[in-house]
This record gives sequence, C-alpha cells and structure tokens, in this order.
Amino acid sequence: MMKTEGEMWVCGSCGAEKPREADGESGMVTTEGQQEGEIVDLSESEEDARPTTEAHCPECGNDRAFWEMKQIRSADESETRFFTCTECGHKWREDDH
Repeated sequence: MMKTEGEMWVCGSCGAEKPREADGESGMVTTEGQQEGEIVDLSESEEDARPTTEAHCPECGNDRAFWEMKQIRSADESETRFFTCTECGHKWREDDH
C-alpha cells in the first residue's frame, strides 16, 4: 500500500517512491480523515442467515437443515451439497446413503 510522504508516494513494503500528481489523486479513496467504524459481532446471527431446506436428519428426525454447496472434486464434476440439522447440528452430505 502506498502512503504519502510530502510530495512522494512511498510503498510501505519495499520503499519504492513515485511523485504525487494532484490530477490523478482527485478520484482516489483514502483512509485519511475517516472515522473508525464500530466492530459488530455477527457470529450468533450468522448461523440464522444460512439458507435452509426441507431435509430429513438421520440422527434426530428433524425435517429442516441448513445447506451449502462445495466443490470437493475436480472442476468438471458437480458440487456436493452439505446439510447441517437445524435442531441437533448433525452434518451429512447429499450423496451419503
């Protein structure tokens, strides 16, 4: 990330320098003058935001589960759908028998 030092842009990693240009900087977004935002913990609400579907849990018999798709094989094969029971948290795959 480049930072300003007087009339130069200076890379914080390697120290490379580049002269500043007022015309080019007019459209840039900087962190200068910005207020720090409040950090919000979404960990509890995150689980409720996942999509659910009708799926029978093999452990407790519940009929709702969170689901997600993951590519676990090569790219030319279809994704695998994973379920997590909304009641007991048991996890299983769509192709498990």
